[in-house]
Amino acid sequence: MDGFDDIYYEIEYDSCPIPGVGKFVPKPQQIAAPKKDEIRDLFAQMRELGRTHRSTYGYSRFFDRHVQQGKGEVFYKQGLFMQDFTDDYTNRVPFSQYYPYYQTMGYEQLRSYFTWRTKVRSGTVSETSLSYAFLYIYELLSNIGASDPQDGLDQLMAFWKVFRVYHKTIDKYVLRWLKDYHIYYNLPQPFHAFIEAHDLAEHYPELAGSDDNFNLFCAISKYDIRKSGFFTEKNAKLIADCFHFVADQLRQTCEAHSIPFEESIFHPTKKMTAWTPFQGALFYPHTKQADKRLVLSKNEIYLCKQNKWTFCTVITSENGRQLIGYVMKQMESVLRNVVKYKHKLSANLGTVTHDLVDKLSDAGISLESLVKQAVLVFYREATKTVVKVDPGALSVIRQEALVTQEKLIVPEPTEQLTSTLIPVGAHIVRPHVSASDPSNALGVILTDIEKQALSVVFHGEMELKHFADNCGIMPEVLADGINEKAMDYIGDSLLDEDFRLYDDYREQVKELIE
Repeated sequence: MDGFDDIYYEIEYDSCPIPGVGKFVPKPQQIAAPKKDEIRDLFAQMRELGRTHRSTYGYSRFFDRHVQQGKGEVFYKQGLFMQDFTDDYTNRVPFSQYYPYYQTMGYEQLRSYFTWRTKVRSGTVSETSLSYAFLYIYELLSNIGASDPQDGLDQLMAFWKVFRVYHKTIDKYVLRWLKDYHIYYNLPQPFHAFIEAHDLAEHYPELAGSDDNFNLFCAISKYDIRKSGFFTEKNAKLIADCFHFVADQLRQTCEAHSIPFEESIFHPTKKMTAWTPFQGALFYPHTKQADKRLVLSKNEIYLCKQNKWTFCTVITSENGRQLIGYVMKQMESVLRNVVKYKHKLSANLGTVTHDLVDKLSDAGISLESLVKQAVLVFYREATKTVVKVDPGALSVIRQEALVTQEKLIVPEPTEQLTSTLIPVGAHIVRPHVSASDPSNALGVILTDIEKQALSVVFHGEMELKHFADNCGIMPEVLADGINEKAMDYIGDSLLDEDFRLYDDYREQVKELIE
């Protein structure tokens, strides 16, 4: 033979025992090698990425956080591997799975999905199995197939608006994940502006119409400008836009001098709950997040520290309320003067006892002058061509405001440093803890038996299995019920696979059972 690639066979018979039959020697024939399937080989390479991961086999309880994270990691790696793959498979094989996952899909299902995805990316969104749709959404949540988070969001919105016509059930998931998307990724457009731009106010009543946190700050301010006689229907937008600009200038000045602004106004409650983005989706936190905090509403604050997220309700310190109240009142005072309003208003910085004022003073900056200059710059630009501000011109205003930055640095008046005491008889408002605390909500939704089970586990009185047996319940069912409710309200499981309590939640469980 010329080479190993050519395979032949030859058979010889020396003689034939049957009379009249001669010797038969067949001619050599080549055996054809099987046709190579490059796509099948590609799928095999993809599956190999998940074969060594423990979560891929033997443990199916998705609600366990370790299993969920493990499957999310495998999904993300496989998604990146297949993100540029296109297909034109002619068959359409359905697929149904509660948590769709590449690793559990057959050859024809994978080809059906990637063919459908190819058409979606080209602008043709057709009806398909709901599991295929969720798989595509999972990819976009992880920015698989997207150039950046904004592109991922644009693709998600474009797909959702069309596909919801076929399956409206995706609404409740996508609406929740859109909020998480804005919290997790550093997008240039605030979430409230996104809500207004896409006419989604009815789905987020607690966030819609916040005018870039204007109403939020009014709600916590010691001085609510919305109750002022100057706050008329004619002036409402001018005042809100002016506060946006003033607050932005204050943030920039504080940032330039390493002075925290939001941190000095908003404080989380002591109850910190772990927060998992995109709850219910297959997601792996692949990006390292910088330390940050996001105050989404007066009842929501999200903190990221050392790449770990927590959620809690918000409280505002008394001196923080004083500070915002002064900024609003000083802003209104200057606005009244420039529009020649019939009544004057004065703001007394001496009533504010806040570290931020002292830190600005140490940097040679007067808060009174900073607010005044910001209002004057804003009003000059806002009234150049129209009476009311065009939101699109705010970027121009910010650029021109930089020119006046040096004017904000003035000698600190002596009288501002002479008193840091709250006036006698001043009313102190205690911080209010919202009743929407997820831990409290979890305590309401748990049954008596589930609370007793948590108490048994917490105090170590007996194993959960013995308690469940005494109650006539399978321990797996009891534990899964507790964990599923915990996932809904605090974003994580309370019990591990051995029915033991996670140490991170001992304090919260203690409050639930006592």
